[in-house]
Amino acid sequence: MAGPEQAQQQVDEGAEHLDDAELALQGINMLLNNGFRESDDLFRKHRNHSPLMSFGASFVSFLNAMMTFEEEKMHMACEDLKTTEKLCESDDTGVIETIKNKIKRNTDSQRSTSSVVDRLQRQIIVADCQVYLAVLSFVKQELSAYIKGGWILRKAWKIYNKCYSDISLLQDSCQKRTSQGSLPSDQANDNTLSQEGLSAESLSRLKGSVSFGYGLFHLCISMVPPHLLKIINLLGFPGDRLQGLSSLMYASESKDMKAPLATLALLWYHTVVRPFFALDGTDTQAGLAEAKAILQKKEAVYPNSSLFMFFKGRVQRLECQINSALTSFHEALELASDQREIQHVCLYEIGWCSMIEMNFKDAYKSFERLKSESRWSQCYYAYLTGVCQGATGDLEGAKMVFKEVQKLFKRKNNQIEQFSLKKAERLRKMSPTKELCILAAIEVLYLWKALPNCSFSKLQHMSQALQEVNDPAYVGLKNLLLGAIHKCLGNTKDAIQSFQLAVRDELGRQSNSYVQPYSCYELGCIVLENPETTGKGRILLLQAKEEFSGYDFENRLHVRIHAALASLKEVVPQ
Repeated sequence: MAGPEQAQQQVDEGAEHLDDAELALQGINMLLNNGFRESDDLFRKHRNHSPLMSFGASFVSFLNAMMTFEEEKMHMACEDLKTTEKLCESDDTGVIETIKNKIKRNTDSQRSTSSVVDRLQRQIIVADCQVYLAVLSFVKQELSAYIKGGWILRKAWKIYNKCYSDISLLQDSCQKRTSQGSLPSDQANDNTLSQEGLSAESLSRLKGSVSFGYGLFHLCISMVPPHLLKIINLLGFPGDRLQGLSSLMYASESKDMKAPLATLALLWYHTVVRPFFALDGTDTQAGLAEAKAILQKKEAVYPNSSLFMFFKGRVQRLECQINSALTSFHEALELASDQREIQHVCLYEIGWCSMIEMNFKDAYKSFERLKSESRWSQCYYAYLTGVCQGATGDLEGAKMVFKEVQKLFKRKNNQIEQFSLKKAERLRKMSPTKELCILAAIEVLYLWKALPNCSFSKLQHMSQALQEVNDPAYVGLKNLLLGAIHKCLGNTKDAIQSFQLAVRDELGRQSNSYVQPYSCYELGCIVLENPETTGKGRILLLQAKEEFSGYDFENRLHVRIHAALASLKEVVPQ
């Protein structure tokens, strides 16, 4: 297979002879085969050539923003998407109505209006831009941002619905013509459809194009905290996870430029979203079979793709094959030599895998590099660097880094940075100990749902390390983490006892405000597993949802509570 530079030369040489859809698809495939810079250059070179190429350029900008979360790149992505949206906006006359009018006039005269395919494409691109703008808004994790994102999605939903309906009707018409043959009375219809370029192939590509945005749209809704779902429903659209996945699967098999992106979206959903938000409850293996099937199917198309290698590492990490995962992430890091953003997400995963193995020295190296190189959340990376440094026994070095966290704190409304600052300040003021730094490392592994990826021996090692923490202010957090470890080890009785102790902890509530609601949730999930105590489990989940507020990562817990209650309704009809 040709490398990115050869591929770009081939594309450039034939650009004038390719249609936009084929050129855009080659640009996206170039991107997935480690040619980020070449793909970006191609799309930007032809950005003003067509709406489709403008969208390609904006998508690459959006992808860079989502991989880095850097304010500058997120702002640039927003501006690029708005530019593409403005280019594509045209009159809102329905496509079907336009065709009917043309048939009624039955004229062969040239018209200045664009073809139906072009108009459908423009409308889909506008909706896609709206979805990406909403995602960029949701990333801020603020109430106002969720509401703003919801209103943006409302416009996108209306466009998707209309385009999806129009394309489906046109496909039906096309299939009838193919299966039955044209009757004399249908000739005007046939001529008009032919003039507009509405072949079965072009309609299938457009269906793939709209299905990608439509599917991603539904997955966006699944990320909205449950207490805002009523507002979202009032905006006029539902959130059907299965419909979203089905649409993304259709898109991934199409010939549209977004087919590879739909594949990546499915991998992201199965390996990142599902385990992080516990959408499948206690089933930590859910989604892995689907992800492995996708990777195996696409291996021949993207044999050396850093992105696909990254997702392979994610699957291996979730299967607790940490050494294999580390090998994959290191390989992805090397393959992404020209793409700083992918290198950073690989370094992040290498840091996490090292922490899972309690190899704090290697974890420190990864987070230290991220702190130095990344412009996104250096405050957070500094905190992780300090924690790992302290866990190795370098307490003076850790204390210096914890002081640095305050200087790097920039985003007051960002939950992760607020958490990092608060934790670093507390450890700095009370002079960190190795035991407290190890506890802090286990804490972030718990909050980021990484404890289920740990081996039996490492979990036992963590349990022993926690037993050595005697600070009264950390008793509640210590019991929460012990409960989570016992749960992973299958020690249900010990897990329940630890969670009950954490729920009753009042002393450490001010410094670790999330401990009680999270413990209540964990206790409820365990009790739910016993058919005889499902009622008690439901009460505990509602208690965690309704009796606590204003704590760290509240929205994150609400999503997990919602998933647990939804699974309960499937088993026990209310």
